[in-house]
Amino acid sequence: MLVCGVPVTAQVAVVPTHDQKALLSSKDPRLAQNKKLVYDFWRIVLEAGHVEAVDQFISEGYIQHNPNVATGKQGLVAYIKRWVKPTPIADVARSPLISITAEGDLVVVSEVLIVSAPKAPGGHYTTTSFDMFRIEGDKIVEHWDSESLDPPPS
Repeated sequence: MLVCGVPVTAQVAVVPTHDQKALLSSKDPRLAQNKKLVYDFWRIVLEAGHVEAVDQFISEGYIQHNPNVATGKQGLVAYIKRWVKPTPIADVARSPLISITAEGDLVVVSEVLIVSAPKAPGGHYTTTSFDMFRIEGDKIVEHWDSESLDPPPS
């Protein structure tokens, strides 16, 4: 089976959504706004490397829980500059997103993660990775993720 162009072996492969924009909806306008904030940050800053836009999304006192990234806005900017060269901003995320969920002040983005299969040399399998963001005052103030990858997955 091919997932994101990579052959994978799995009983049930994890596959991305085909309609990312639908992931931004919510019956609660505030939750929809929080989802869009994170989604736009993801596309513009994380994926396209436009760190000049970071002030639009990240608070000055930003707390980072990934040990590979220094806490604070400038730590995040330095990390992104190290791994992502600025590219045109895509209309949808380049990452194979599965879901974007929001509850209270938290937004969780889950995506397909393709990893090497340890029991099948040269093989791969799919699993799920997540990033969780806490929103306060229309800015991202805190971040957690499921892995401490260095460099970030593309």
